[in-house]
Amino acid sequence: MPRFVIQEHCARTHHFDFRLEKDGVLKSWAVPKGLPDRPGIKRLCIQVEDHDLSFGAFEGEIPQGDYGAGRITVWDHGDYEAGEWNDDLITFTLNGNRLSGDFHLVRFKRGKPAEWLIIKSTVKT
Repeated sequence: MPRFVIQEHCARTHHFDFRLEKDGVLKSWAVPKGLPDRPGIKRLCIQVEDHDLSFGAFEGEIPQGDYGAGRITVWDHGDYEAGEWNDDLITFTLNGNRLSGDFHLVRFKRGKPAEWLIIKSTVKT
């Protein structure tokens, strides 16, 4: 099963980096307020460049002056089951240590192409 990771990133602004393994890379989004933990909650996320699979285990300090400078820790990780995946909608079920359940990533119809909403849709038991 493909993996996911959520990394807490204390950079210029505190946020969470959400990453889904697909096609040999980690598809990545910055989530300023963290992933939703209850159904119906919507959070803005900004798609960023893909990352190498090895980055999913990274914890440490990115030096000042480098892109993404700041401290990164793994907040949660696990595997996920992919549902629909197209240019405007990604559905999946996370099986993590801290966060589990069904989610949707929905690209904004208006606005910048990198802007998405992440929505927790149901509670997984």
